[in-house]
Amino acid sequence: MLPTPAPIPEYQGMTRARFEADIVRAGRPAVLRGLVADWPAVRADDPIAHLVARANAVPAEMWAGGPEIEGRFGYTADFRGFNHDRKLATIAQLADLLVRQQGAARPFSLYAGGVPIAKHLPALLREVPMPLLEAGRDMLVSLWLGNRTRTAAHWDLPQNLACVIAGRRRFTLFPTDQVANLYVGPVDFTLAGQPISLVDVDAPDLDRFPRFAEALAHAETAVLGPGDALYLPSLWWHAVDSLDEIGAMVNFWWRDGPDYMVTPLFTLLHAAYTMKDLPGRERVAWRAMFDHYIFGDHGDPMAHLPQAGRGVFGETTAESVARLRAMLARTLD
Repeated sequence: MLPTPAPIPEYQGMTRARFEADIVRAGRPAVLRGLVADWPAVRADDPIAHLVARANAVPAEMWAGGPEIEGRFGYTADFRGFNHDRKLATIAQLADLLVRQQGAARPFSLYAGGVPIAKHLPALLREVPMPLLEAGRDMLVSLWLGNRTRTAAHWDLPQNLACVIAGRRRFTLFPTDQVANLYVGPVDFTLAGQPISLVDVDAPDLDRFPRFAEALAHAETAVLGPGDALYLPSLWWHAVDSLDEIGAMVNFWWRDGPDYMVTPLFTLLHAAYTMKDLPGRERVAWRAMFDHYIFGDHGDPMAHLPQAGRGVFGETTAESVARLRAMLARTLD
C-alpha cells in the first residue's frame, strides 16, 4: 500500500506579523483558510463572469489539449514535443470555451496560467489586496484560469501565495530534497521554465518509478476551496489538480534575494556543461570547492581578505555584476 501524504498545516485569522514570523521564517507550506474570502470575485454569484468583466482584449497564452490527455499536460512519448498546443486567447475567449464545455463527458483540457493581472485584467488588481505582503514589495500578481487539469509536480523559484477564487484545487507537495524520487523530466526542455516530474501523482506507475513511494512518504496535501490560500515556499515541488469544471486562482509571487539575481537553474545548466563529464575524482573535488565557496560550510570563505581583495565574493555593486556577466559571456562564447 502506498504511503498517504500528511495534511498541510492549516491556519485561520492570519496576520502579516504572524505570517512573517511563524510561516515564512519556518520555510514550510501552510494552508490559510478563508484568507481571501472577502474578495469581490470570491463572493460573486458568477466568479468567472466577474473576471471577464474586468479583463481587457489583450491575448494571453492558453494551453489546449485533446480529451485523450485527460487534463494532464506533458510531453509526447519521444520527448521531442508536447502533448498539447499553445494558442493566444483573451480572457473572455477562454472563459467562453470553458463555459461551453461544461457537462461534456470528454472535454478538451484548457487553461491559461501565470497571466499577469496588471496586463490582462487591470481592473481586478485593486480588488485582490494581499494584507500579508507589504504593499510596496516587488511581486508578480497573476491569474490561473482553466478546467479540470492536472499539473505535474514542479518547483517555482519565487515564494507563492496561491489564492483560490473559483473551484476546488488539490495540492500535493514534496520537499525539495525528494528530487531523486520524483523522476524529473528534461531540465533544458521544459513545459514552462521549470522541470516537471514524470510521475502521475494520481496513478503512479511504481514499476517504472519505484522510488516515488518514498516521495509520497514525505508528501503533504490539502484541498482548497474558494477563499482559501496556500503559502508555497521557494523550490517546494507541487502537483496541482483542479477538481471542478471551471477553476480560477490568483498567485502572488515574490523573492527575497537581491534584484540582480537570476535563477540558479542557469548555474545548474552551466555545471552540466562544465562538470558533468569530469572524471569522478575531479567532481568530488569540485563539490568541496562549492561547499566551501558557495554553501559556506566553513564560514565566510573570504574572511581572511580585505574587502578590496575579495573579488566576486566581495561587496556586490552594479559595476561588479556587469563585470561578472561580461566575463561569463566571454567564456561561453
